[in-house]
Amino acid sequence: MNNISKNKFSGYILTSADTVKLSIVVAAKNEAANINSLINSIKNNDYSFENFELIIIDDKSTDETFQVAEKALRAFSNFNIYKVKEKKHKGKRGALDYGIRLAANPYILITDADCKPGKNWLKAMADKFLSGCDFVIGVAPFIQRNKLINKIACYENFKNSLLAFTAARMGLPYTASARNFGFRKDAFVSIGGFSNTTQSISGDDDLLLREAIKNNLNICTLRSQNSFVYSETKNSFKEYFRQRARHTQASFYYTLKQKLFLAIWHFLNLLFFFSPVLLFVNKAFIIPFIVKILFDAAIAVRFQSKFGYKFKLIDIAYLQFFYEIFLIIHFFNAKFSKVKWK
Repeated sequence: MNNISKNKFSGYILTSADTVKLSIVVAAKNEAANINSLINSIKNNDYSFENFELIIIDDKSTDETFQVAEKALRAFSNFNIYKVKEKKHKGKRGALDYGIRLAANPYILITDADCKPGKNWLKAMADKFLSGCDFVIGVAPFIQRNKLINKIACYENFKNSLLAFTAARMGLPYTASARNFGFRKDAFVSIGGFSNTTQSISGDDDLLLREAIKNNLNICTLRSQNSFVYSETKNSFKEYFRQRARHTQASFYYTLKQKLFLAIWHFLNLLFFFSPVLLFVNKAFIIPFIVKILFDAAIAVRFQSKFGYKFKLIDIAYLQFFYEIFLIIHFFNAKFSKVKWK
């Protein structure tokens, strides 16, 4: 018997025998070095060409992004690049909104120009829409390299993804990665698109998810490995801190319930981590620290592969220290520094 789900907005009935029509929307700015890799990854996906389209929006690039993409797309009638003309919103969300309005299909997938989606990404997303999901949050790991900044960013991404997916399973989703994100176009329209997400220049993904939660939409997670969307980390600490400041700033505009969840979790986490500073009071304060370190290591070993990572035990030991300290740094950077999209 076929699985049947109903689109709550249009009333259209989907069955497992039908093919989901997808529109992939990408905002690109100065991505000439990366855009071909993205196009090839999309082209090589195991999905029928007539059932999806790729829309790249060149957001006033000053490099050869448009020319490089246009040349690569010529052979494919369903792959197109447009120069943004007039944006309703500032930054990346304005370019994405422009592309979504051009999309011909009822299901939208969002990724970034420097990403490499897995070969079954489209099919895995389509299956989620078939099951009745309005919004789908996917896994977006970084490609691991033997460099300190890369290791720090990868471990942080793993920890953040693990917490985000755990919260979502508890019924409290709070974040999504724009590198691997999908939704029904009519669901997007029903919540006003990006109109209610402009409090921060960043956070087009997280704040859009916030609006979906407010409107009681069906939010699903996708964690099958063939649906991972990979990308590179930043190459310097300066770029890394700037990126993390942008992402952290969006959390200032989460719902009260989301903020309380994260505040309680991180407070307890940091309390255990810094408990050794109270050793002068009582040596027993070393116990919470040891318990935390052992727990974190066990969790990392158990779940890392489910989020696309493979860390050595020795790396986990010191990367956890960076993770805790950088949580504080990211917060203050987001609070007091000016952030922008490229």
